[in-house]
Amino acid sequence: MKFLTAAQMREVDRRCIQDLGIPGAVLMNAAGSAVFGQIAHGPVGIVCGKGNNGGDGFVVARLCLLARHDTRVILVADPDAISGDAAIFLRAYRNLGGAITSVQDEAAAVEAVAGLSDRAVLVDALLGTGIKGTVEGPIRAAIAAWPNVRTVAVDLPSGMNADTGEPCGRCVRADVTVTFQYPKKAFENPAAEAYIGRLVVADIGIPAVCADDEGWARLRPAVQSP
Repeated sequence: MKFLTAAQMREVDRRCIQDLGIPGAVLMNAAGSAVFGQIAHGPVGIVCGKGNNGGDGFVVARLCLLARHDTRVILVADPDAISGDAAIFLRAYRNLGGAITSVQDEAAAVEAVAGLSDRAVLVDALLGTGIKGTVEGPIRAAIAAWPNVRTVAVDLPSGMNADTGEPCGRCVRADVTVTFQYPKKAFENPAAEAYIGRLVVADIGIPAVCADDEGWARLRPAVQSP
């Protein structure tokens, strides 16, 4: 099985979206659908950040709402800061009548996330593979307040360094991690297992050639032709 670094995964995504022309929203919807597949029933709590990981969370929220699960979404960010594909799925969730609780300081993050202790399952959609350094501020507070509830992590547990598998100060401990297309280099670290839980590698429709440098080099003339 091929394990990719965060930089390699970014390049795979870029080739798929920018060069091949598969819309990022299509991949995001497939990613969120794969996470939703790990949720048998509600009530569900979904904790989102402002990036694409949060966008995957909004997809999960929409599907939970349509499945008539009791759904609660915590956004650790300003809703106006959500952009791109994530904004598409935040809007779709809201248009279906879904509500969010936005928290933007540490105290509010602790109160909101700790209040999810009544949920049957939590979805960790806070941080993706791009985190570097130490988790700080409201995100760190949200992770620290995470209740002892079955947790499904989106792509990797929030707060984990995607290349080393080490916690960036604080890291969510998931029961299931649904990673997309390829496992991350971090998962080769045995110490990461305590945070990952059961690993599910979900196919979200990225062609294998996007991760094959030699195959991609052969394909590039066709990709670049008008």
